[in-house]
Amino acid sequence: MTTPLFRDDAYLRDAPGTVLSRTEEGGIILDQSVFYPTSGGQPGDSGRLTWDGGEIEIATAIKGEGEEIILVPSEPVNLPPVDTQVNQSIDWDRRYRHMRVHTALHLLSVVIPLPVTGGSISTEKGRLDFDMPTAPENKDVLNDTLNRLIACKFPVTEEWITEEELDAQPTLVKTMSVQPPRGAGRIRLVRIGEGENTADLQPCGGTHVFNTDEIGTVRIGKIEKKGRQNRRVHLFLE
Repeated sequence: MTTPLFRDDAYLRDAPGTVLSRTEEGGIILDQSVFYPTSGGQPGDSGRLTWDGGEIEIATAIKGEGEEIILVPSEPVNLPPVDTQVNQSIDWDRRYRHMRVHTALHLLSVVIPLPVTGGSISTEKGRLDFDMPTAPENKDVLNDTLNRLIACKFPVTEEWITEEELDAQPTLVKTMSVQPPRGAGRIRLVRIGEGENTADLQPCGGTHVFNTDEIGTVRIGKIEKKGRQNRRVHLFLE
């Protein structure tokens, strides 16, 4: 099991770690990880591991078996042996842009209150696919509404509920194709806003900014038809 340090502190950039094992493919599994693994449309973090007498560039992180997080080196070089104490550092600029885009996409799902069928995040842009039979009448209105929500400076926080509590509130789940992971007994929720001023509340395991003001201005780009009822809405950081 790898302790996901990013879950408690998305702003953590560096942390120590101990090598638990290495995979046959050349991946590295630590006891705790500041690297976010690819999931939910958000790319895995890149960065670097250093230790006494060595260092290695990490291209990405992926999920392994159970709660394992596997760090994937950029190239096949000498790996730190099992039980080695390492220091892990993520590419913070890249991660932070992922956090801004990810939080903006949550608000996009508020502006377009339709079931989400897919999504993707990168450093410059993101997109959500919606079950949207008819295209929006006025994209400029959506764009203005989204940027007004961002400018409200909503705090972004997390909370946890049981799987039974989620079952009693099925509307919290906006995604049709991906359901929150089960088996641990509890589900992480990300809340944008607070109390009666909550703009959004939904299950999510990704990393987010502390406040929507950090997102900055965004722009809704092309809206593409993808299938009979699906439409893909692109969002760009300005």
